[in-house]
Amino acid sequence: MAPVTDDEQKQRMAQLEARLAEARKVQEPKPRTEEHYTMANQAWRMVIELVSGLVIGLAVGMGLDSLFGTIPIFLVVFTLLGLVAGVKTMIRSANEIQTNEMAQAADEKDAQDRD
Repeated sequence: MAPVTDDEQKQRMAQLEARLAEARKVQEPKPRTEEHYTMANQAWRMVIELVSGLVIGLAVGMGLDSLFGTIPIFLVVFTLLGLVAGVKTMIRSANEIQTNEMAQAADEKDAQDRD
């Protein structure tokens, strides 16, 4: 058996490290990309916000009417309040979506200006 010199051993270690690094790259998970929501997803989000406001208002109104034994005055009042809350939440979501899209467009414009 031939004696191993330090240079040979260092070279073999460097080759081994290079092969290990290449193998790790193959197995390494891909970076998470930013999720872009489709318009359908955004529309469903807004519909769910509106309906949930209505349902919550309806449930609170029915509960108060049964608790106090009144005519459905609380049902009407809280259903309308639920509708208003749902619409307000929808408007807030629409503004958020618009702001995000405007910021994204500005970023793309800046990237094009730099090129």
